[in-house]
Amino acid sequence: MVVDDSVAILRVLALGLERAGYEVLTACDGVDALLKIRDGQPDFLITDIEMPRMTGQELCQAIEKDYPDRTFPIVVMTTSTEPSHRQWAANIRHADFIEKPVSIRLLVAHVNRCLDEPHTAAAPI
Repeated sequence: MVVDDSVAILRVLALGLERAGYEVLTACDGVDALLKIRDGQPDFLITDIEMPRMTGQELCQAIEKDYPDRTFPIVVMTTSTEPSHRQWAANIRHADFIEKPVSIRLLVAHVNRCLDEPHTAAAPI
């Protein structure tokens, strides 16, 4: 699942992941993502931080609360380089932090590593 309020970023990331063989579900913000997660947890979640209605941080905190046994990895991405973003993301289980713009090639490699090694976060990208 890819969560971002930018339609262009959603398209680019989804297309890149689909070309790598992944089935991709998209969500336009944290509220939309939570509704879709309730229908079935994804194998992997990539989320922006700054979004309307529910930020990526709020989404991750809601997932931690609602799914305490969650095993799917999360990648938190943003254009912001504020240390506070890295600090809260570091406290989310099975989560990594990356800065935009993100290379599709590196993102696909990261997803591959995380899914090959369940229950562990891969080295940050």
